[in-house]
Amino acid sequence: MAYPFDFSSLDRRNLEILGEGMALSLEITGVAVVIGIGWGTLLATMRLSSRRPLRWLAAGYVNLFRAIPLVMVLLWFFLVVPRLLQRTLHLPADTDLRLVSALVAFSLFEAAYYSEIIRAGIQAVPKGQLAASLALGMTYGQSMRLVILPQALRHMLPLLLTQAIVLFQDTSLVYVSALADFFGQAYGIGERDGRIVELLLFAGATYLVMCVIASRMVQRLARRVGR
Repeated sequence: MAYPFDFSSLDRRNLEILGEGMALSLEITGVAVVIGIGWGTLLATMRLSSRRPLRWLAAGYVNLFRAIPLVMVLLWFFLVVPRLLQRTLHLPADTDLRLVSALVAFSLFEAAYYSEIIRAGIQAVPKGQLAASLALGMTYGQSMRLVILPQALRHMLPLLLTQAIVLFQDTSLVYVSALADFFGQAYGIGERDGRIVELLLFAGATYLVMCVIASRMVQRLARRVGR
């Protein structure tokens, strides 16, 4: 007997709830991309520094986060870190610590991957550019900020955007902290209405369509950059 599909749960009210969940997923993605790229850039410059302690510190950070599954990082931050974050960041008592924990966990985790992309982009710039800027009297930091990174951006922009797409897909893992993201809302509605199959199919199709469109846009950008 064929499974009796019924998508009647996708009514206007439930679509609004799913829209709120998608907004949360996009918020986590956006914050993690911005902070991840910023922190990842600093890690990349540390790994390329002539100072050995900085190289070791950055390499240890990157290797640590790349060796641990993301779901374990999310669980660790959700179970162990929330109160520490509240005291450290002086957050109000009514702050949703689950969201803060997820934002911090994603940002720190993604920074490890962004740092490797940025490091590769920096290394793609001819070494003579750095030597020339230093010869003009610039500091290492000024050379990176004003000369190297703007040129490296051309090489690494498509990869940075591709990693952002992967990050968007990974936001579905915040269900482990009971956050009402898009996937969590879809699962909750499906469980409530007894239509988990239909809601998960809808959620999967939504992720597929959004990621395919975003990937096509990145491919077009990569072709333009490569010209």
